[in-house]
Amino acid sequence: MTIEEALHISAKLDLESKTAINLQYTSRLLEEKFAGLLKEYDLTTPQFNVLRILRGQKGNPASLACIQERMVDRNSNTTRLVDKLIKKEWVKRRVCPDNRRMVEIEITAEGLAVLKQLDPLTRELNAKNVEALTEEELVTLNTLLDKLKTNE
Repeated sequence: MTIEEALHISAKLDLESKTAINLQYTSRLLEEKFAGLLKEYDLTTPQFNVLRILRGQKGNPASLACIQERMVDRNSNTTRLVDKLIKKEWVKRRVCPDNRRMVEIEITAEGLAVLKQLDPLTRELNAKNVEALTEEELVTLNTLLDKLKTNE
Protein backbone atom coordinates (compact mmCIF):
# COMPACT_ATOMS: atom_id res chain seq x y z
CA MET A 1 0.00 0.00 0.00
CA THR A 2 1.35 3.39 -0.93
CA ILE A 3 1.48 6.25 1.57
CA GLU A 4 -1.07 8.09 -0.56
CA GLU A 5 -3.48 5.16 -0.23
CA ALA A 6 -2.86 4.74 3.49
CA LEU A 7 -3.54 8.40 4.21
CA HIS A 8 -6.11 8.98 1.43
CA ILE A 9 -3.99 11.68 -0.17
CA SER A 10 -5.27 12.65 -3.60
CA ALA A 11 -2.91 15.55 -4.31
CA LYS A 12 0.46 14.82 -5.91
CA LEU A 13 3.20 14.97 -3.28
CA ASP A 14 6.69 16.14 -4.08
CA LEU A 15 9.20 13.33 -3.56
CA GLU A 16 10.81 14.92 -0.48
CA SER A 17 7.46 15.37 1.29
CA LYS A 18 6.31 11.90 0.33
CA THR A 19 9.52 10.42 1.73
CA ALA A 20 9.30 12.34 5.02
CA ILE A 21 5.62 11.49 5.50
CA ASN A 22 6.24 7.84 4.61
CA LEU A 23 9.10 7.58 7.13
CA GLN A 24 7.02 9.16 9.89
CA TYR A 25 3.96 7.04 9.12
CA THR A 26 5.94 3.79 8.95
CA SER A 27 7.81 4.64 12.14
CA ARG A 28 4.51 5.23 13.93
CA LEU A 29 3.11 1.89 12.72
CA LEU A 30 6.19 0.04 13.99
CA GLU A 31 6.07 1.91 17.31
CA GLU A 32 2.40 1.01 17.81
CA LYS A 33 3.07 -2.69 17.19
CA PHE A 34 5.99 -2.65 19.62
CA ALA A 35 3.99 -0.75 22.24
CA GLY A 36 1.26 -3.39 21.95
CA LEU A 37 3.77 -6.12 22.77
CA LEU A 38 5.16 -4.22 25.75
CA LYS A 39 1.71 -3.36 27.10
CA GLU A 40 1.26 -7.00 28.14
CA TYR A 41 4.22 -6.47 30.48
CA ASP A 42 2.95 -3.12 31.83
CA LEU A 43 5.92 -1.49 30.14
CA THR A 44 6.23 1.50 27.82
CA THR A 45 8.72 1.78 24.99
CA PRO A 46 10.84 4.40 26.83
CA GLN A 47 10.84 2.24 30.00
CA PHE A 48 11.96 -0.73 27.91
CA ASN A 49 14.71 1.44 26.44
CA VAL A 50 15.93 2.33 29.96
CA LEU A 51 16.03 -1.36 30.92
CA ARG A 52 18.00 -2.23 27.78
CA ILE A 53 20.47 0.59 28.42
CA LEU A 54 21.01 -0.60 31.99
CA ARG A 55 21.43 -4.22 30.89
CA GLY A 56 24.05 -3.00 28.44
CA GLN A 57 26.02 -1.63 31.40
CA LYS A 58 26.84 -5.28 32.28
CA GLY A 59 26.35 -4.85 36.02
CA ASN A 60 27.78 -1.35 36.22
CA PRO A 61 25.45 1.45 37.32
CA ALA A 62 24.61 4.38 35.05
CA SER A 63 23.91 8.00 35.84
CA LEU A 64 20.67 9.63 34.74
CA ALA A 65 22.69 11.70 32.26
CA CYS A 66 24.22 8.55 30.75
CA ILE A 67 20.77 6.98 30.36
CA GLN A 68 19.32 10.17 28.85
CA GLU A 69 22.17 10.40 26.35
CA ARG A 70 21.55 6.85 25.12
CA MET A 71 17.73 7.07 24.90
CA VAL A 72 16.13 6.52 21.49
CA ASP A 73 13.54 9.20 22.39
CA ARG A 74 15.61 11.92 24.00
CA ASN A 75 12.49 13.88 24.92
CA SER A 76 11.66 11.28 27.54
CA ASN A 77 11.66 12.33 31.19
CA THR A 78 14.34 9.94 32.40
CA THR A 79 13.79 10.64 36.09
CA ARG A 80 10.09 9.82 35.79
CA LEU A 81 10.83 6.66 33.79
CA VAL A 82 13.34 5.46 36.37
CA ASP A 83 10.90 6.21 39.21
CA LYS A 84 8.27 4.01 37.56
CA LEU A 85 10.79 1.21 37.05
CA ILE A 86 11.85 1.49 40.71
CA LYS A 87 8.21 1.02 41.78
CA LYS A 88 8.12 -2.16 39.70
CA GLU A 89 11.41 -3.21 41.35
CA TRP A 90 13.07 -3.57 37.95
CA VAL A 91 15.78 -0.99 38.70
CA LYS A 92 17.26 0.52 41.84
CA ARG A 93 18.73 3.89 42.61
CA ARG A 94 21.61 4.59 44.93
CA VAL A 95 23.90 7.46 45.83
CA CYS A 96 27.33 7.12 44.28
CA PRO A 97 29.83 6.25 47.02
CA ASP A 98 32.57 8.35 45.37
CA ASN A 99 30.41 11.41 44.65
CA ARG A 100 27.45 11.84 46.98
CA ARG A 101 25.85 14.37 44.63
CA MET A 102 25.54 11.78 41.86
CA VAL A 103 22.79 9.18 41.67
CA GLU A 104 23.47 5.80 40.09
CA ILE A 105 20.85 3.54 38.54
CA GLU A 106 21.21 -0.19 38.03
CA ILE A 107 18.98 -2.95 36.76
CA THR A 108 17.76 -5.59 39.21
CA ALA A 109 17.50 -9.35 38.73
CA GLU A 110 13.75 -8.85 38.22
CA GLY A 111 14.42 -6.29 35.48
CA LEU A 112 16.83 -8.67 33.77
CA ALA A 113 14.22 -11.44 33.98
CA VAL A 114 11.63 -9.25 32.23
CA LEU A 115 14.08 -8.49 29.44
CA LYS A 116 14.93 -12.19 29.13
CA GLN A 117 11.22 -12.91 28.57
CA LEU A 118 10.90 -10.07 26.08
CA ASP A 119 14.04 -10.77 24.05
CA PRO A 120 12.62 -13.59 21.88
CA LEU A 121 9.30 -11.76 21.51
CA THR A 122 10.94 -8.54 20.34
CA ARG A 123 13.21 -10.44 17.93
CA GLU A 124 10.15 -12.22 16.52
CA LEU A 125 8.19 -8.98 16.12
CA ASN A 126 11.15 -7.21 14.50
CA ALA A 127 11.59 -10.10 12.06
CA LYS A 128 7.89 -10.06 11.23
CA ASN A 129 7.93 -6.29 10.68
CA VAL A 130 10.66 -6.54 8.04
CA GLU A 131 9.84 -9.93 6.49
CA ALA A 132 8.83 -8.29 3.19
CA LEU A 133 12.42 -7.10 2.68
CA THR A 134 15.38 -9.17 1.55
CA GLU A 135 18.63 -9.13 3.50
CA GLU A 136 20.16 -6.91 0.82
CA GLU A 137 17.23 -4.50 1.05
CA LEU A 138 17.59 -4.38 4.84
CA VAL A 139 21.28 -3.51 4.51
CA THR A 140 20.42 -0.82 1.96
CA LEU A 141 17.63 0.57 4.12
CA ASN A 142 19.91 0.78 7.15
CA THR A 143 22.61 2.47 5.08
CA LEU A 144 20.12 5.03 3.79
CA LEU A 145 18.68 5.69 7.26
CA ASP A 146 22.19 6.16 8.64
CA LYS A 147 22.89 8.57 5.80
CA LEU A 148 19.78 10.60 6.67
CA LYS A 149 20.99 10.93 10.26
CA THR A 150 24.20 12.63 9.15
CA ASN A 151 22.10 15.76 8.57
CA GLU A 152 21.42 16.18 12.31
